[in-house]
Amino acid sequence: MTDIPFGTTDWAEVPVTEHKGETGTALWRTRQFGDIRVRLVDYSPGYLADHWCEKGHILFCLSGELLTQLKGGRTYTLKPGMSYQVADQAEPHRSSTPTGARLFVVD
Repeated sequence: MTDIPFGTTDWAEVPVTEHKGETGTALWRTRQFGDIRVRLVDYSPGYLADHWCEKGHILFCLSGELLTQLKGGRTYTLKPGMSYQVADQAEPHRSSTPTGARLFVVD
């Protein structure tokens, strides 16, 4: 990471954008630092992504439970305190949550 001066973020003050899934909704609070996007994401209960994502992420589960399915068939469950990381174009993945989840995402 380069050319990012020290700063703080009060996530409660970052505007929310709504992103519909195949079912449910994701609410994103997004900051951009050069090429790095940082998000606080709240998924509603019953959320299912409407696409297979090929973007790389580092994702940390703050609360709830997130299910991540890889296009090859493997599935993973993240609970609070767990994270995953995947590179751009490495493994298409799709997220869902039966209960809702709050995530901190860097991509």
